[in-house]
Amino acid sequence: MIDYRYIDSHVNLHAPQFDEDRAEVIERARAAGVDMMINICDRVSNFDAVYAIAEAHDDIWATVGTHPHEARENPELTEDTLLELAQKPKVVGIGECGLDFHYDYSPRDIQAKVFRVHAAAARESGLPLVIHTREADDWMGQILEVEMARGAFKMLLHCYTSGPELARKCAEMGAYFSVSGIATFKAAQAVRDIIKDMPADRIIVETDCPYLAPIPMRGRRCEPAFVPHVYDKLGEIRGWTAQEVRARTHAALFQLFDRIRP
Repeated sequence: MIDYRYIDSHVNLHAPQFDEDRAEVIERARAAGVDMMINICDRVSNFDAVYAIAEAHDDIWATVGTHPHEARENPELTEDTLLELAQKPKVVGIGECGLDFHYDYSPRDIQAKVFRVHAAAARESGLPLVIHTREADDWMGQILEVEMARGAFKMLLHCYTSGPELARKCAEMGAYFSVSGIATFKAAQAVRDIIKDMPADRIIVETDCPYLAPIPMRGRRCEPAFVPHVYDKLGEIRGWTAQEVRARTHAALFQLFDRIRP
């Protein structure tokens, strides 16, 4: 088994913020010890750009899906469309999808409809569902309970900032959780409190770059090279050594994204 130093489970390398220096960003990540990245699809219409980056690099993988902000772009998105794209060899997850009632960039009923399509695709494909949820705890909990009752699927609550009750409910349904740079923010004690209670064998690490740069990089464009700071904070919160953080989170990642062969 490869001894990975760091893995960034959620990057947006296709984002326009990286258009001027994408190759350099990838090289800086490698120099910082980031041995694997998963490039996350923000909308199906962007999939080709997302996948091209993964296809060009042995250490980058991809997902397919539509973020709740973009759900209005394709309210008639079908399970078949997702499944067809998910057949590509470097696609390892369905999403990022979910509910965001903070901004409501897409109507809530459309967000829910599109999210359910993603859940169906995750169930059918066996790939994990990468979930974004913000200020939508009740709806999210209800939808996941209904969809799980139709047939189980793997799921990841990425960059988790929602409440403890939804975290508990999702943990009981077998959810994995990812920890981002938010865990380092001074005002994020509530997030750290939830991280303390996450299932120890179902935690992975991410940056969500170019967003959410961790302290001490706060205020800068986030890059995958910053992910070691998140590893360090997770170890501090959970009382794990650096070796334990890597061992636990990497084992969890390969259990979740099992299309990746380490």
